[in-house]
Amino acid sequence: MMIGLPRLGLTRRSLAIATTALAASLALTACGGSSSADSDNGRLKVVASFYPMEFLAQQIGKEHVAVTDLTAAGVEPHDLELTAKQVGTVQKADAIVYLKGLQPTVDQAVAQSSSKHKIDATAAAPLVDHHLDEGTEGADHGADGHGTDAHGGDGHQHEGAAGDPHIWLDPTRYAAVARNVGEEFAKADPTHAEDYRKNTDELVTKLTALDQEFQAGLKDATTRTFVTSHAAFGYLADHYGLTQVAINGVDPESEPTPARLAAVQKAARDNGATTVFFETLVSPKLAETVARDLGLKTAVLDPLEGVKDPSKDDYLTVMKQNLANLRAALGAPAAPAAPAADATTPAPAN
Repeated sequence: MMIGLPRLGLTRRSLAIATTALAASLALTACGGSSSADSDNGRLKVVASFYPMEFLAQQIGKEHVAVTDLTAAGVEPHDLELTAKQVGTVQKADAIVYLKGLQPTVDQAVAQSSSKHKIDATAAAPLVDHHLDEGTEGADHGADGHGTDAHGGDGHQHEGAAGDPHIWLDPTRYAAVARNVGEEFAKADPTHAEDYRKNTDELVTKLTALDQEFQAGLKDATTRTFVTSHAAFGYLADHYGLTQVAINGVDPESEPTPARLAAVQKAARDNGATTVFFETLVSPKLAETVARDLGLKTAVLDPLEGVKDPSKDDYLTVMKQNLANLRAALGAPAAPAAPAADATTPAPAN
């Protein structure tokens, strides 16, 4: 849930970029594809559009796949412009894991690919439109902490690409996408189908445990409203009964209007927000300015569109850090300390 958000399209990238990617795709199609046995030691060649899709592919495919992430570590995925070489990689892929509508140049390349296994995340987790009109800053938030939009609902369900793309920030939606990826990998590589299904089950178990950690960790928060620089957390807010107050829209590079900033400040004051969150791949300056004006703290809430150092962090570790940061900002009580071992207690008899 979120408060007042200017409508922003995800296809703001120039038509020239999309046309270039399409032209390169058509040219490379003429060269023909290759089978998974041509390279990568027979492993399934998988292309992932950006980090959340790469994480699924790696966790589910493990040693049976060779995964290429089109979005380099540290790059904001909304900004991705495919090179001709990357378009060629898409053309040769045995399977493609992507999120339709987030990266227009990827959508163009996927549309021209002859791969039989194009795995669109939105097929398993349809998008919701978390948009609210500019003038809804006075919307009722309800006693239960759930934000409502101008229509009295929690957002509008849409099939396909329309809506907020950040489905991976709700572990239950992400688990649904994982199930779909696992089944498609099994179809693409029947020899290792059981391994893919086993790996999928293991990942879904981890995501279920993560969901339970969030449920328990946020249950007793003293406030349920948080302010963020980027409207990436609508699904997370929906699922855990929180209210997101976003400075920017689903596009992190948009510029908020004066009316938007005034609405954010009012919502923060009215709902007892303590912290303005910023993210790792976008400049924190705007969030810092808003926090300074309101006398609030700042902290990181990572939308996990990419991981700066994959050797140190992954989806699960970053999400757990997000939970810790949310708990601190929302005033959740500290977890009880584990009882200290009593050195005087005798060891149990055998």
